[in-house]
Amino acid sequence: MREIVLDTETTGVEANGGDRIVEIGCVELLNHCPSGRSFHCYINPERPMSEGAFKVHGLSDAFLAPQPVFAAIADEFIGFIEGARLVIHNAAFDVGFLNMELKRVGQGPIEPSLVVDTLSMARRKHPGASNSLDALCSRYGIDNSRRTKHGALLDAEILAEVYIELIGGKQASLILGAVESGRGGLAGMKIERPQRLRPLAPRLDDATIAAHEVFIRSLGKAQLWRGYLGIAEEG
Repeated sequence: MREIVLDTETTGVEANGGDRIVEIGCVELLNHCPSGRSFHCYINPERPMSEGAFKVHGLSDAFLAPQPVFAAIADEFIGFIEGARLVIHNAAFDVGFLNMELKRVGQGPIEPSLVVDTLSMARRKHPGASNSLDALCSRYGIDNSRRTKHGALLDAEILAEVYIELIGGKQASLILGAVESGRGGLAGMKIERPQRLRPLAPRLDDATIAAHEVFIRSLGKAQLWRGYLGIAEEG
């Protein structure tokens, strides 16, 4: 199964009010394991950056001015996410902006059935708790010390780790470790079975065993299984 963990940065919070995407970061997962493939780009939003957004991600108008516009990277972006399930934290926000940008270049919206919202997942799993990306990193012991400011690719990489934890990621980590070590996944893993210090006592007593032997003899010499065992009938 192919999934794309995705994050965006924007000029503000109003997709319908003219705000635009300025950065997209994507990380590919195959069967819940990072494949090593990613997509990342900065985008010239063709409008000024809001002060609030600049404080969040630090992307200035001067930095973004020479970057490509969305139309220039649209085909590459669409090709990267095509056919994959999209894993997004607070998906309504990012999908709203992506759909607005896609509409501007004559493309259809993202299929809602392909979107997984990790914020909704976290709220179901941890009701009443803070479920921001930073809070989830703290809860799951994920290092986010590099996250001094928001950045789409870095946040996507961190979200990929959080997502794996949300779906029970310790098992996925074991499988990934086996594959990376060249042991061919679970099939090649050595499983040590603990031995009992004291053997179990027999569950059949002598009387039960004797009764079973009497029953077998009562069936005569033409028991069906004698043929399967290669035992010839006695005369």
